Amino acid sequence: MFTSIKRFLIGRPLKSTELGEQKLNKTKALAILSSDALSSVAYGPEQILIVLITVGAAAFWYSIPIAVGVLILLLALVLSYRQIIFAYPHGGGAYVVSKENLGIYPGLIAGGSLLVDYILTVAVSVSAGTDAITSAFPSMHPYNVIIAIVFILFITTLNLRGVTESASVLAYPVYLFIFALFILIGVGVYNILTGQIPPDLHTPVGTPVAGISLFLLLKAFSSGSSALTGVEAISNAIPNFKDSAPHNAAKTLIAMGSLLAVLFSGIVFLAYYYGVSPREEVTVVSQIAEQTFGRHFMYFFIQGTTALILILAANTGYSAFPLLAVNLARDRFIPRMFTVRGDRLGYSNGIIILGFLSILLIIAFEGRTEHLIPLYAVGVFIPFTLSQSGMVVKWVREKPKGWLPKLIINSIGALISLTVSMMFFLTKFSQVWPVLVFLPLIIYLFHRIKKHYVAVGNQLSLSTCEPAVQIEGNIIILPVAGITHVVENSLNYAKSLSAHQIIAVYVPFEREDEAIFEAKWNKWQPEVRLVTLHSPYRSIINPLSKFIDTVQRKAGEANFQVTVVIPQFIPKKGWHNILHNQSSLLIRAHLLYRRNVIVTTVPYHLKE
Repeated sequence: MFTSIKRFLIGRPLKSTELGEQKLNKTKALAILSSDALSSVAYGPEQILIVLITVGAAAFWYSIPIAVGVLILLLALVLSYRQIIFAYPHGGGAYVVSKENLGIYPGLIAGGSLLVDYILTVAVSVSAGTDAITSAFPSMHPYNVIIAIVFILFITTLNLRGVTESASVLAYPVYLFIFALFILIGVGVYNILTGQIPPDLHTPVGTPVAGISLFLLLKAFSSGSSALTGVEAISNAIPNFKDSAPHNAAKTLIAMGSLLAVLFSGIVFLAYYYGVSPREEVTVVSQIAEQTFGRHFMYFFIQGTTALILILAANTGYSAFPLLAVNLARDRFIPRMFTVRGDRLGYSNGIIILGFLSILLIIAFEGRTEHLIPLYAVGVFIPFTLSQSGMVVKWVREKPKGWLPKLIINSIGALISLTVSMMFFLTKFSQVWPVLVFLPLIIYLFHRIKKHYVAVGNQLSLSTCEPAVQIEGNIIILPVAGITHVVENSLNYAKSLSAHQIIAVYVPFEREDEAIFEAKWNKWQPEVRLVTLHSPYRSIINPLSKFIDTVQRKAGEANFQVTVVIPQFIPKKGWHNILHNQSSLLIRAHLLYRRNVIVTTVPYHLKE
């Protein structure tokens, strides 16, 4: 039944030879990997206004120069990541760049930050998309969390079906969103040029505003820079591109940067000219669309496409998180299960873990986007800073042909990214302080996992491992609960092993049962030794464990191996298991971690 449901949800398994068919062309890659960055124009400009409104609506004209600063940072990041794509064509992004040029700790900080950031990408994107829906239909606002969880489950399932299949579905909403915003910006600018929008809705640029300060402007700039989250995703996901992957990735990055610049500039300008103020239950884009078109078809079209891309922007996380996890897992900093491809040739373990953790975040923050964005943005600007700094070190150390312009670009990117990161900590410490807690914890966890893998490797290696102990014979202990076909089956298996000795162990709770069973056993299997362990406290595992310890001590002196053969019957239908006490499973689970004890389960399959 489970297999049928799985096949229905994610489709038939794909052969390993079909991996090439799962690569993305530039059109699909732009939709999949740029949706996060492009969707951020729906809340990035709003974050600027949320800071400026603390001084007053008269300060909204500062959103124009702040937007110019964000565009300069965008240009620096796009050019920097374009260089990273060609310098590190196998992907890995900030993690690989930082690790190779700055050292293992900066690499782990970048990798840990990005792992958390991609989880936040999913949570923020889906939360923002849900907000867009409830802005259009306020009666649905109380159900934000439930709606968000349903969307995450849908996107997770879609990604488990494979990269190309998810790209084929998600490309349409992304390009519809771009089309819708171009219409919104175009009609908005046309209305302004034709005088349909009164000029007194906004404060003229350059108007003095009391209470404004450099600190406040930097705070607004850092908040607006949240629109640049997702820029790094393409450099992480180069292996997802068709050949020649670096060139296709670089072209996709330039296209994404150009679209992001136009859309971000347009929304900031319209919000300023319309005099839009941020409100809790109505987004800035919603207000602009309503003033431009009224609450008619185009308004709902823009809100619908905005909601779709905000929700589907989570797919950037689903594309980049598994690939980053693969790089960390290959370096043995996270579990190796992240390197395993699923039925549809995607890294399904990474996809499932990402979906699960994102749902936990949605529940913990109650789907409130504004509570997640600062943590989300600072999580990505730390890797921005480290990757740009790593590239600076690379150019200074290697000095390839034409390295000086590249050095300047990366230096500017590193400086601005560092400034934004510091502003987040200075101005929103109450919201971003968890970064200072979870990053050390993540790095500590990375090192514990690495230490474990190194220790396992040393112990398993034939060159370093202690020589194996020579076994002179085998003593088999057979726990029995009665005289049945299950016990008979296991006993026959034990006899086939040519054991030195077979000991059947029965644990009765009552003395009467002990005598009755001994009589039956001696009549049925007189040649097999039976040991009864009376248990007045009705525990099977404790007396059995003590007996095994006793036998093991004596067996160890003569180099005998102790093997516990556990009889277990298997019901015909899976749900029948809940009707039985599963003593065999409990015994096996308890003995599995005992040193020098081999545990063997002998199944007996029931027919009805």
